[in-house]
Amino acid sequence: MKLTKKQVFNSMGVAALFAMTSVAAQDYVRPFTEFGAPDLQGTWSAASITNLTRPKGIDKLVVSADEALELERSNIWNRVGAEQAGVQETALPDEGAQAAAFNTRGYNYFWIDPGTRLGLVRDEIRTSWITNPENGRIPYVENGRRMQRNQEGIPRTGSFDGPETRPLAERCLLSFSNAGGPVMQNGLYNNTFQIVQNKDYVMILVEMVHDARIIRIDKGHQDNGINRWLGDSIGYYDGETLVVETINPNPLQRAYITANGKVTERFTRWSEDQVLYEFSVEDPLLYTQTWGGEMSLNRSAEPLYEYACHEGNHSFPGILAGARRQEIDGQIVEDNVEVER
Repeated sequence: MKLTKKQVFNSMGVAALFAMTSVAAQDYVRPFTEFGAPDLQGTWSAASITNLTRPKGIDKLVVSADEALELERSNIWNRVGAEQAGVQETALPDEGAQAAAFNTRGYNYFWIDPGTRLGLVRDEIRTSWITNPENGRIPYVENGRRMQRNQEGIPRTGSFDGPETRPLAERCLLSFSNAGGPVMQNGLYNNTFQIVQNKDYVMILVEMVHDARIIRIDKGHQDNGINRWLGDSIGYYDGETLVVETINPNPLQRAYITANGKVTERFTRWSEDQVLYEFSVEDPLLYTQTWGGEMSLNRSAEPLYEYACHEGNHSFPGILAGARRQEIDGQIVEDNVEVER
């Protein structure tokens, strides 16, 4: 049976993968485009069981191959994936899909593809993408997380009052996993990114909910009063690295910065099959310090798939009718808690 690149990656020993990437990075000559920019183009995957923040109970950023294997074996998504693989090998496609879904007690498990390995960054096996602060956690000020969710003057999302107040992912406007960033992240599935460059722009197409980041090269920030989804991103090339500075994301996005903040990202080819992604987040309104980290984007042999989002296309009439019923009954909903008016 011929294995896909993803299956080969998942079946390799962590130590062997570590050694292979280390050798490749030492001798690697980074490619450039025909217009003289570092060539980052291609299809890349961020699939990994490593996430932005470090899990509670793990106090080390870098772990050994043996420690990584133990953490990977304990990961619930690995067990789900193994169960599904066993079902699909022996069942007809449609029947296998149904069996895999219901045997895991949740039909969405059939589609989940978060990866099975901890991330390998700078030849180190990482337990979080955040490297600063050392605890791998976001350094919120007191009530910072609440301020991030509820910025002053911004309409409350998640209520049932009308279509405009439903969550952005439900309206198919933006990914619920915040994959497009900034900061870019991985999620439970659809972890693929496609990078396309010309001399004036870099475009990062995100598989999750078809987000597209348009980065203008060697241009200034735009001051037109428009807060874009994914922010106002401008970039420049620093030797072999693309540097991107982003400000002013749309407040409804609940991004990692407010109008006071800035995210700086760096994209560098680490090897033929990996891009090193670095990020730094500044916002004194939300955080006690500047924080940041690194993530690996690994070459994908599989293409970007269409995310045909059509959430709520049948349920909206019922959602809005329920809100009108509450109004008639003299009730309102605040943060999904029903209260008397």
